Amino acid sequence: LDGWKTKGPAYWSAVDGVLKGESDQKMQGSVLWTEKSYKDFTLELEFRFSGDIDSGIFLRNENEQIQIGTSRSQKRDLTCSPYIGNKGKYPQEAEGVKELLKIGEWNKMKVVVKGNTYTVSLNGKQVIEYVSDTAKDEAGPLGLQIHQGVQMKIEFKDLKVEPLE
Repeated sequence: LDGWKTKGPAYWSAVDGVLKGESDQKMQGSVLWTEKSYKDFTLELEFRFSGDIDSGIFLRNENEQIQIGTSRSQKRDLTCSPYIGNKGKYPQEAEGVKELLKIGEWNKMKVVVKGNTYTVSLNGKQVIEYVSDTAKDEAGPLGLQIHQGVQMKIEFKDLKVEPLE
């Protein structure tokens, strides 16, 4: 886990190029943060999960997130949709995810963050472009989430972050 730091329980491990987050019966929240900060960037990764999970990718801070799995508040899968913490809601829903998402298999996600615009692609197809009115125009770390209140496992591999000019 070089280059990462954990906030919350140590639910994270890295084995053979796969980063795994797995909670226990206590179902506490945990976030694995990059030690580096990014302002405008392209993030590419693969993720895999099965069952009821609530995860996501934090973009520069804990307020702006791209969801992976079931939203605890909405009780349905909102993968690739932005969740804005200080609004407590999903202001725009990604389109076509149900047909593209492969449960239990590796899925490719690409997130482009430029200023306050987030463009997300799933398995090669763009599913949303969202303009955030709460995004801060400053660099920050990226985070991978295990949501509290759910026992879950999610895996990530081939994470690549490229700063944009």
